[in-house]
Amino acid sequence: MNSLFSLLSNVDTVLVALMVTFIALIISVLFTFLISLKMRGTKSFFVTSAIMPMIVAAVVSMVSIFLDQATTGVVRIATIAVALGLIRFRSQNAKAEELLLLFSGVAIGLICGLGYVVFALIFALVIAGLYILFTSTKLFSNKRFSGEKMLKITIPETLEYNDVFDDIFNHYLKSNELLEVKTTAMGSLFRLSYRVEFKNIEEEKEFIDELRVKNGNLEISVLPYVGEEKSL
Repeated sequence: MNSLFSLLSNVDTVLVALMVTFIALIISVLFTFLISLKMRGTKSFFVTSAIMPMIVAAVVSMVSIFLDQATTGVVRIATIAVALGLIRFRSQNAKAEELLLLFSGVAIGLICGLGYVVFALIFALVIAGLYILFTSTKLFSNKRFSGEKMLKITIPETLEYNDVFDDIFNHYLKSNELLEVKTTAMGSLFRLSYRVEFKNIEEEKEFIDELRVKNGNLEISVLPYVGEEKSL
């Protein structure tokens, strides 16, 4: 199977690169949308997943065109080194949106450095517009994810936590999952973290009141469940 650059050899290579870039966007948005129907994740992760392939496609296309025009081995090696250096920017954890901005900036700078300044301008405006569009709409807002809560319950060390709350959970919750068990207060208390989804969110106070009876009126908190925000 030939690439578009081979099939459209009689068309300006920059125009073909634009086509490749936007085809990558269409494919990645479709893929990300289908995955988001079942996968649990933050909206920023899905937005990054939808836009990142377009950035990679733009960089690779521009580098490929430039390498075809380069006349010296030194230029070829240097250009490939810069392109491959993109992956090193994930040397420490960051939010998905921060990584997207970082990769976008590097891609824009690389494309400008190759001399395709008009392409870089169009690319920058498109990336900014897509980011604003995706973050302003509910396209990747997974209802199953956004409707969940993080429940944290503190209990005495003498309380058996495996099934002590089952009756309350079955009455008030659609689903629950124990995510973490952590000791606190020099081991005299346990802090349990659950991912939960309420049958009726208006019954949250009654739910907490019944839990307080079980845990001896120790600390209980119900927070929005936001998943892993520190890394992709």
